[in-house]
Amino acid sequence: MKVTILGCGHSLGVPIIGCNCEVCCSDNPKNKRLRVSILIEINGLNIVIDTSPDFREQMLRAGIKKIDAVLYTHDHADHIHGLDDLRQFNALQNDIIPVFSNGEIIDSLQKRFSYAFLPKPTENAMFRPSLEANILPDLPQYDFNIGKISIKSFRQQHGKSSTIGYRIGDFAYSTDVNVMPEASFEALNGIKYWVVDCLRYTPSYSHSHLELTLEWINRIKPKQAILTHMAHEFDYDKLSGELPAGVLAGFDGMVLEM
Repeated sequence: MKVTILGCGHSLGVPIIGCNCEVCCSDNPKNKRLRVSILIEINGLNIVIDTSPDFREQMLRAGIKKIDAVLYTHDHADHIHGLDDLRQFNALQNDIIPVFSNGEIIDSLQKRFSYAFLPKPTENAMFRPSLEANILPDLPQYDFNIGKISIKSFRQQHGKSSTIGYRIGDFAYSTDVNVMPEASFEALNGIKYWVVDCLRYTPSYSHSHLELTLEWINRIKPKQAILTHMAHEFDYDKLSGELPAGVLAGFDGMVLEM
């Protein structure tokens, strides 16, 4: 399995429009953060988690020409507004693309992108996305398959709403979370690689901050933890020098081989 960090920035991305802070003006490419999304390549399948507003650019950077499934963590704009760019993959594959999430999130996607869930077009070229909705039960944990790939979803708290974390084998992905329920800690038991939310140094009402994220990491004890959904408060080099062994600051294009 190979995981590519397509984007590790918060909802505004980094640099932020109109911001003249040191990080936003930095020449370090690892301080340039597109909105969060990852690509999982496993057993010949390409599985994307979230389609950020930067999705087209992320796919071009990664050189991806096939998507077999999309998993959605929640329906906030910075995680779904690249959905329309799935249409080019429909055209390349001449087939629908299955998307997975719980009923509330799927319902939101179908209302906001209703045209993408219509029957597959009969014309040769696809001028809109063609997606198949797959509803996951809204349970603390749930096991399902994509092809022969076993996946576990688990519920996370994100301010007043909730998000879905995903685990595939020894790898897990937890973005947009500020409270991790006990059932989710159970779902994460034994993982070796964890990409996890870490917005900034100070607490947030809907995201984890550095101290809290490190507490979670110390409890789960993965072989490697990678921080994501990072705002412009974090300078890559400075943050990297502050992190304990086994914890890395993520950057766009980062690849994990498992």
